[in-house]
Amino acid sequence: MSGGECFQFVSHVVRGRWFTVFASLMIMAGAGATYIYGLYSKLIQSTFGYDAEAMDQITLYRDVGANVAIFSGLIAEVIPTWLVTLIGAGMNFGGYFMIWLSVTGRIAKPEVWQMCLYIAVGTNSQNFANTAALVTCVKNFPESRGVVLGLMKGLVGLSGAILTQIYLGMYENDLTALILLIGWLPAVVSLVFVFTIRTMKPARQPNELRVFLHFFYLTIVLALFLMVVTLLEKYIVVSSAVHAGSAIGVTVLLFLPLYIVIKEEAALWRNKKLPSNPPTATAIDKPEASSASPTTKSQEKPKGIFNKPERGEDHNILQAILSVDMMFIFIISFCGYGTSLTAMDQFGRIGKALGYNERLVSSIITLVSIWNYYGRVYSGFVSELLLIKWKLPRSYMMTVVLFMSSIGMLLVAFPEIPGSYYLASVVIGFSFGAQVPLNLAMISEFFGLKYFSTLFNCAQLISPLGSYMLNAKLTKYLYSEEAINDLRAKGVDISSVKDPICHGHHCFRLSFSILAVIVFIGGIVSLSLAKRTREFYKGDIYKKFRGKQYNRGDTFKMHKGETYVMFREDSKASETELAQSSHNGR
Repeated sequence: MSGGECFQFVSHVVRGRWFTVFASLMIMAGAGATYIYGLYSKLIQSTFGYDAEAMDQITLYRDVGANVAIFSGLIAEVIPTWLVTLIGAGMNFGGYFMIWLSVTGRIAKPEVWQMCLYIAVGTNSQNFANTAALVTCVKNFPESRGVVLGLMKGLVGLSGAILTQIYLGMYENDLTALILLIGWLPAVVSLVFVFTIRTMKPARQPNELRVFLHFFYLTIVLALFLMVVTLLEKYIVVSSAVHAGSAIGVTVLLFLPLYIVIKEEAALWRNKKLPSNPPTATAIDKPEASSASPTTKSQEKPKGIFNKPERGEDHNILQAILSVDMMFIFIISFCGYGTSLTAMDQFGRIGKALGYNERLVSSIITLVSIWNYYGRVYSGFVSELLLIKWKLPRSYMMTVVLFMSSIGMLLVAFPEIPGSYYLASVVIGFSFGAQVPLNLAMISEFFGLKYFSTLFNCAQLISPLGSYMLNAKLTKYLYSEEAINDLRAKGVDISSVKDPICHGHHCFRLSFSILAVIVFIGGIVSLSLAKRTREFYKGDIYKKFRGKQYNRGDTFKMHKGETYVMFREDSKASETELAQSSHNGR
C-alpha cells in the first residue's frame, strides 16, 4: 500500500461508522466521575471544615447536576454534535478545575453555595457527553439500538472503576490529583474525538450484530479485569508498580476495540475498491392508476399535541411526554429506578446492620457496580435478540427484570435466608443495570429518533424523584424509627443520640418489604405495556431505516450496487415501493 493509499485508508477508518462507536465508547469510559464522588468528598469536607449539613447540600447538587440532563438534550436539538461535545468538555474541566484550585489553596475558600455550583457544573457536563455519544450511535445504528444502548450505558457503569485505576497508577493516593485527573482527562478525550462523533446515514451491515458481539466480549474482559484488581486491592497491600501495571492494562483493554474497527473498515475498504459489473437496465411494469387523490397528502390534518403520530413515528417533545405510552414508562421508571437506587444507597448500612465487617461490605458495594454493568449489556443484547427472533416487546423483559428486583428486595427484608445479602447484591445490581437500556430503547422505538436527545433525558428526571421519595422519605425514616425503638428498649435517652444506628435482621424488614411491593407493581405495569404494544412489535418497526423508497417509473439501472430510477414525465402513480432485492442479483 503506497503512502497515498495509506492516508486514504486512515481517512476512511476515521470517518467510518465503526470508528464513531469506538470514539463514543472512549468518551463513555470517562463519563463516570459521579460514581467516585465518595473518594474525594472527604477531602473536600476535611479541607474546608464543612459540617454534615453542608456536605448533604453539596451531595444534593451533585445528584441534581448528574440527573437533570434535559438541558443537554434540548441544546443538542439545535446545535451540531461537535459543539455539544465541546460544551461538555468545557463544563467538565471548568467545574472540577475550580474544585482542584480550591482544595489546593490556589484560590480563597469557597462558600458552600460556590462549591455546590462547581460540583453541579462538573457532574452535569457528563450529560452532554452522554447525549452526544449515545444519541449519535443510536441514530447511526437504529436497527441495533438495544445493543448500542447496552454497550454505551454499560461502559458508563464501569467508568468509575476505570478512572480509579488510572488515578492509582498515575498518582497513588493523592486525592487532590484525582480531582484534577477527572477534570482534564475526560475533557481531553472529548477534544480528541470531537469531530468523529457525528450522525451518518444508517446502512445496516449483514454482520452488524456479530461485530457488536465482539465489542461486547472485549468489555466483559475489561469488567472482569476491573473486578479482580479492585477486590485484590481491598485484601492485599498493592505496590505502586502493580498500580501502574493495572492502569496500563486498563488502557490497553480500552483500546482493543480499535482492532475491531480497523478490521471492519478494512473489509468495507476492500469491497469499495472491487470492480463492479457494468450497469444494466431492466424494464418494470407500469403501475395501475391509483385511486388516491394527489392532494390527499396536502389535505391531511397537521398533527398536534392531541392528534399524535402513530406509535414508532417521530413525535415532538410534547406529544411524547403527554402520551399514554410515556406515562407507562414514567411509572415503570419510578418503581424500578427509585427502588433500585434506594437499595444501592443503603447496601453499606444494610451490611453493618447485619454485622458484616467493613472490608466485606466495601467489597460487596464494589461488586454491585460490576453486576450493574452486566445487567446493562446483557439486557441490551438479549432484548435485541428476542425482538429479532420472536418479535417480543422489550417490556416483557422489563417485567422479568422488575420481578427479579422484587425478589432481591425481599432477600434484604428477610436476611435469615443463608447468603441473602450476597445474593441480593447480585440480583439488585443486575436488575438495576438491566432497566436502563430497556427504558431508553422503548422510548426511541415508540417516539422516533428525531427528538431522542431530549426524550431520553426527560425520562432520567424520574430517577432523583423516585430516589428522594423512596430513600430519603421512606427507607431512611423507617430505619431511624427501628433504631430509636431499639434504643428505647435498652432504656437509652434518645434525645442525646444524633444519628441512631440499628443492628439486627429487623432494621430493613418493613422498608424493603414496601419496596418489594412497589417494584412488583412496576412489573405489573410493564406487563400491561407489553400487552398494549404487542401488535406494534409484531410489525417491522425498523422498516423505515431499510433502504429508500421510489416512485415507479419505466426503468431502473444498477451500477456499483446503487439503484437509479428513470421516471417518465407522464407517470402519475402516487404510491411508492421499495426496489425489490431480486432485481439486484441477490
